[in-house]
Parts: sequence; structure tokens; C-alpha cells
Amino acid sequence: MTTPTATTAIDELAAALPAGVVVSDPATTENHRTDSASFCPSGIPLAVARPTSTEQVQTVLHWASQHRIPVVPQGARTGLSGGANAVDGALLLSMTGMDRILEIDEIDQVAVVEPGVINAELSRAVAAVGLFYPPDPSSWEMSTLGGNLATNAGGLCCVKYGVTADFVRGLEVVLAGGEVLRVGRRTAKGVAGYDLTRLMVGSEGTLGVITQATLALRPAPEPALTMAAVFDRTADAMTAVARIMASGMRPALMEFLDRRSIRAVQDYRDMGLPLDAEAMLIAQSDRGPLAAADVAAMGLICSELGAVDVAVAEDEAESAMLLQARRLVSPAIGQLGAALIDDVAVPRARLVDLLAGMDRITAETGMPIFCPGHIGDGNMHPTVVFDPGDQAAVARAQQAFDAIMELALGLGGTITGEHGVGLLKRSWLRTELGETSYALQRSIKAVFDPLGIMNPGKVF
Repeated sequence: MTTPTATTAIDELAAALPAGVVVSDPATTENHRTDSASFCPSGIPLAVARPTSTEQVQTVLHWASQHRIPVVPQGARTGLSGGANAVDGALLLSMTGMDRILEIDEIDQVAVVEPGVINAELSRAVAAVGLFYPPDPSSWEMSTLGGNLATNAGGLCCVKYGVTADFVRGLEVVLAGGEVLRVGRRTAKGVAGYDLTRLMVGSEGTLGVITQATLALRPAPEPALTMAAVFDRTADAMTAVARIMASGMRPALMEFLDRRSIRAVQDYRDMGLPLDAEAMLIAQSDRGPLAAADVAAMGLICSELGAVDVAVAEDEAESAMLLQARRLVSPAIGQLGAALIDDVAVPRARLVDLLAGMDRITAETGMPIFCPGHIGDGNMHPTVVFDPGDQAAVARAQQAFDAIMELALGLGGTITGEHGVGLLKRSWLRTELGETSYALQRSIKAVFDPLGIMNPGKVF
């Protein structure tokens, strides 16, 4: 319930900003309460602020600091860990209105952008001048670059090109008190001082609000070709991944579908996928005239290691068709019930153990676990599907989710490869970091946000 004092504070903020920037009607605040992890808890916000400039963000955070009002930064709210979910009495700071591509520099190969720019829009804009922005989360047609920066998002191309942080040169950030901090630089090299740019990337809105980013670009890749291989033994698929990655070839992507994911996709749309298959690998080369030889070599490795069927694309249209099965995994699984989507990463040598562990957890909990993922870099997406109206099923789903966390850490991995900690994995962060690192990171948070108003309750 909004108190008179809170209402007065919101009126004060609205008066300090252009008309329409602060919105407090129930329909708008309700619509902004959660990200895509709607099963994570969310509170009742005071209002939504939709700034269009750095100066307006400064006004918001200076006001929030004065009134001790929590601020939850948001992008397109495609996140999967509850990191953008509202907390009670918070102001939701939607950054989607700051959506300009300010500059594309073909000489230095950088782009300067605001946080509300959609990932795919930047990709298309730089492609028009022969350049390439590699980070490509599955939500790239919807997710904002600010959200990608906040979670250090990855994607299909990470196996060759790296994650979001690998392409960030510099940032403009508004701190909790309203001060503007500029970190990093435009140049490709620079080692003056601590690397606060890397600190900000992946901080999930807990240290400040990113209002501008200078991003590194690459020359556009050459035309790509794709191959897909089907296996009747998961271990054979894992061996093929290890052999391909050790061969010296650098796939532009290397994706995996387990047997449940294959069946879900085939049930969702007839792709001609074999329902008795245990595993499917999809790999791509983007080396232009060399791509055909690359995918043929990868297909041969798969055949030698037990693949029962290998399809090698001969052109771009066939490549897109082979990739379609991977792109349909999320909507296919989404048709089956509520989903607790994970993003653990383990060393490639432990992938067989990870998949075997999923089967064990399913047997112990009775909950089906789908496990597609970016297998080339060991980042998998175990997904527990359950009926949200069945409280016993909800409890078993949480049990399975926690068991997956424990399994990944036990295999020398991490609780999150690209989605972030948010609310969903907060209880596991200390276990992964250890007491010394956890305490140090909390102290860093306190330096940047001494009043604790920046996205409180997230990560820590």
C-alpha cells in the first residue's frame, strides 16, 4: 500500500522530470513487476520512471538517495533470474527509452550506444557497414544491451567470440547518489587503474545504472554453414564435442539438444527429428570458402564416434533450417508447463557427468529435466518443467533445481554462466564464492551503494 509520504515523494520526482517520465497507474506498475522469471517473488512498486537521458537518471537517483527509496533498474525484462523483479516500495527504472545508437566508428571499430538499444538492432546497424557485434543471447530480438551488460550475457556465438564483457571498452554509469562515473576507454588497450569496467558488467544493477556503453566490434564474418549430428548415446556426442574442440577447428557455434528437448521440439513442430535419438549436436563454421570443409570435417568426426545420422548444409538456407531446431527449444518447452531455467557451466571434460547427474536427479525427484545448451563452452540450460498449480510439484521442482546447483559446483563448474544470480540463485552465491570472496564482494557493493538502494535483495 502506498503511504502519503511515499505519494508525496513520487509527486516530487514527477515534478522534477518532464511530463510522462514518472508513471504510477496500477496497470503500468503491475506490467513491470517481473522479468521473465515470473516464478521468483516480486513486490509492489511505487511507480515506474522512464528516463530518456543521463541527466534524468541522475535526477532519479539523487531523489532516491535523498528519500532512501530503493531503485530497480530494468531493460526489456527478458532476464531469467528475477534480477529485474520489483521489491516493495521501489521505483522501477525502465531504461528502454534511452534507445539511441549514438555512433558507429568504422575506423576504431566501436559503437557508442544507450542501454535501451535492442541487441539485434545494433547487430543489423553494424552489419550494414561490414561490422559485427558477436554477443547474441537467444533473446537478441527483444533484449536490450543494458540488460545484456547487467548480466554479462552470452549466446550461441560465445564458443568462438566470447561474452558481452569481452566487447565492452567503456561505460557511463550513474551511481546511487546521482554522480556520473565514466570507466574504461575507447582505445583497444589501456591498463590505467583498476578495471572498473569489468566490475560493472555483470553487476545486475546493484552498483549503478549504465547509461552509455562503448562496445568493440569485429569485421563481419564470412558466410556460414552448419552441420547437425544425431546420436543414440549421449556419451558419444560428448566425445565428439571434445574431439572437435581439440582438433584446432573453431566452431562459430556448438549447440546440444538432449533427448527430451528433441522430443519437445518435434512435438511442437514437425522438424523430422528422430524421436528415439538420445542427443543432437549442431555446429557451425563461419569461415566462408573454408566453411564447407570445416563442417564436413566436424560431421566426419561425429560419424566416426557413433553418430547415426549426419546432415551437412550446402548453403545458407539449409544452415538456417538445421539451426531452427535449436531456436525452437524454448517455445517448445514453454508449451509443457512452468519452467525453472538454469544456466550452469562445467568444464567440457565433465559434461558426461553433468548429463548423467540430470538423469539421476529426475529419478530422485520425479521431475522431468530438459538439458539443451551451449555445449561448446560447457554452458548448459537444465530446465525443470512443472505444474505451478501443484504445490507438491513446485516443491519437487525446487528440490531438483537445488540439486542441479550442487551438481554443477561439485563438477568444478558455476551456478550461472550467463543469466546472472538475481533472486533465483542468491542462496547459492556464497557456496560458490566462499566466505572471503563473498564478504569482499559485499564490501564492494557497500562502497558503491552505501545506503543499499540499488536493486536491493538481488545477488546478495
